[in-house]
Amino acid sequence: MGLRRGVLGGAALVAVALTAATAVAGGGPPGQASGGGGDTATPIRHLVVIFDENISFDHYFGTYPHAANRPGEPAFHAAPDTPTVNGLGDALLQHNPNSNNPQRLDRSQALTCDQDHSYTAEQQAFDHGLMDKFVESTGRESCPAPNYGAPGLVMDYYDGNTVTAMWNYAQRFALSDNSYSTVFGPTTPGHLNLVSGQTHGATASEPTPAVANGTVIATGGEAAKYEDCSSPTTPKIEMSGRNVGDLLTAEHVSWGWFSGGFGATSRTADGTAICGSEHANIAGQLQTDYYSGGWVDPFQYYQSTANPHHLTPASTAEIGHAGRANHQYDLSAFWRALDAGRMPAVSYLKPAVYQNGHAQSSDPLDEQHFLVDTINRIESNQDWKSTAIVIAYDDSDGWYDHQMSPIVNQSQDPANDALYNATCGSRPGKVAGGYQDRCGYGPRVPLLVISPYAKPNAVDHSVTDQSSILCFIEENWRLGRIGNASFDAKAGSLENLFSFRSPGGDGGAGKLFLDPETGQPASGHDATATATRK
Repeated sequence: MGLRRGVLGGAALVAVALTAATAVAGGGPPGQASGGGGDTATPIRHLVVIFDENISFDHYFGTYPHAANRPGEPAFHAAPDTPTVNGLGDALLQHNPNSNNPQRLDRSQALTCDQDHSYTAEQQAFDHGLMDKFVESTGRESCPAPNYGAPGLVMDYYDGNTVTAMWNYAQRFALSDNSYSTVFGPTTPGHLNLVSGQTHGATASEPTPAVANGTVIATGGEAAKYEDCSSPTTPKIEMSGRNVGDLLTAEHVSWGWFSGGFGATSRTADGTAICGSEHANIAGQLQTDYYSGGWVDPFQYYQSTANPHHLTPASTAEIGHAGRANHQYDLSAFWRALDAGRMPAVSYLKPAVYQNGHAQSSDPLDEQHFLVDTINRIESNQDWKSTAIVIAYDDSDGWYDHQMSPIVNQSQDPANDALYNATCGSRPGKVAGGYQDRCGYGPRVPLLVISPYAKPNAVDHSVTDQSSILCFIEENWRLGRIGNASFDAKAGSLENLFSFRSPGGDGGAGKLFLDPETGQPASGHDATATATRK
């Protein structure tokens, strides 16, 4: 995009982006989001981040673009010139250095056991960069039926006959095969890094293993401080410093975090919200839509951006703007704003638990329903021509991925770090801000960009991480940086996933409507129709 100030791109590429933005806006300067949001540095005036759960790159894309295409499963056939990815070749499939070889999972095995994805266990699985201790370190082979378990399950992967929609989106739009969790560890660090590039600055109401040296490293035994929907006896964590919501609000850019199940289903006598909505996953298991503790809404950890009592916006016009909901909403509010032509400039969408892809509570097929229904609806909206959708993940779940991550920030906490014996990082120093327990990058995770301006049928090999999404927002809306050793200062750019030389709408990668059940093109649409265009 040419947005990195003095680092990436240059004046010529910026000029291309600005020219394209002018074309979309119908003349004049780069446009303003219909929901209110100021000028942008690219034609992207609406960014939608779909933040799903717990997938490594190899788990979904290890054999892309080659699917087994076995009878009775939705078929996937790649365009002839589809680029390859850094995935699972014959040597890794048949002679893997781990104690089990990867095995293909099919649609009947969509709901699996959850794997260990703690900060320390993931480092142990990496084993000095040899990537050969996943079975021993993060593997969980058994769990209650009907969840599928098997020896060496942590090594296994899906292909385009199960994650069919994801592979079809990669065909039509742009996929990264070199994107990483910002740090090692589970849900909460991943969510915090998405919005602030920072897991340090945490204060806990009582001692908890979720916080080490003032840094959040774990999920499960704690809750966001500003969160009604959690047990009153659970330790509460508050984050200091700034997040992207603070930056957006300061520049009067509309934004919101939209979570499935965020809406209160009832209240106690004192007005405390109860988040009790639930849905059944593919196996008929009821799942509460919103995680107790607020782990799936990182803004609930910050007083400035929290909506502790899960209050609803006063009106549709208020969605994305200052008001009693303080930019934190139920997912249904996003659809009200979209249908009213008021999509915020920046929207984070968090599926309900049964559709977020997290092993043991969700699965690729329920996740596919959410992704396809959501993307089909956004593509049908009037603002599609200036929209980019990013599909990203909070962590790897501990699933096997063969690619060692670049360690751009080290940590030397012998109580938690274990990549190189009792450290994470092979050389002394290089600890951003002096804050320990923020070692990263962590495991490789999928990242896709779906947009009229996404490069069609493209695979980007440049290094990015969760904070690269934060960095794009900062630069596109000219917000400045978070500061205080946020990873945004070193984040790789998403620019290679875009091409701003063609106007939106009829140019770029067009639209792709899929069937939510099969993940294949819906009637009258062809997944590879524009895949050969570069």
